Amino acid sequence: MGERLRHRVALISGGATGVGGAASRLFASEGARVAILDINAAEAERTAQQVRDAGGQALVVVADVSRAAAVEQAVAQVVQQWGTIDVLFNHAGSIVVKPFLETTEDDWDHLMAVNVKSMYLVTRAVLPHMLVKGRGAIVCTSSISAVAATPGEVLYDTTKGACHMFARAIAVEYRDRGIRCNAVCPGFIRTPHGLREVDALQKMGVDVSDAAMAAAQGRMCEPEEVAAAALFLVSDEASFVNGAQLFVDNGFTAV
Repeated sequence: MGERLRHRVALISGGATGVGGAASRLFASEGARVAILDINAAEAERTAQQVRDAGGQALVVVADVSRAAAVEQAVAQVVQQWGTIDVLFNHAGSIVVKPFLETTEDDWDHLMAVNVKSMYLVTRAVLPHMLVKGRGAIVCTSSISAVAATPGEVLYDTTKGACHMFARAIAVEYRDRGIRCNAVCPGFIRTPHGLREVDALQKMGVDVSDAAMAAAQGRMCEPEEVAAAALFLVSDEASFVNGAQLFVDNGFTAV
């Protein structure tokens, strides 16, 4: 096991599967005590057991991250168990793929709550514990969709643009109090979320064929590659990286 996060408590929202699950395992392998915050109790416990089987420490806290009371209770549970939270990976999120004029108000409110409001709620609950220690590292999952629009994703793109700016603004407001906050911005990822996105776009007639994907970013990104970028951002190796957006897209946004 590594030691890049030794003696630190890491809370990972959406930490049960996909990139979140990969981050839970990776952060634990680098010495962190990992709290997996997810609405899916069964998958969260499965990932926690994988962490324990590998010699790490994991705690499952089940909550809907778009609900303030549930988030506050979950964070309190982690602090009661381990005393503090040093690292926060705001990863929980979902997607809606629809033509803009078919996007309902319920769609809009739901995705804004899951993708954006959740970052506000979880960060608001965690930040006071970091401020007590005078240090903390936060990473928010944004996306290439914050800067590269896709047909059928007006709502999703808007939420990721908000995530982008949330991370930057938190960094500016809390830099002088020892808090770093950055965003990680993946391209298309081989996760249930990413594959669901590709399927929905294909059904809308958007070209996300293997050839199109190869032209845009070479291949599908693996969840472990995004988790590794998040690990760098929360580690001391990124001690002077703050308010940044790290694109994990193999050149998608550089073309």
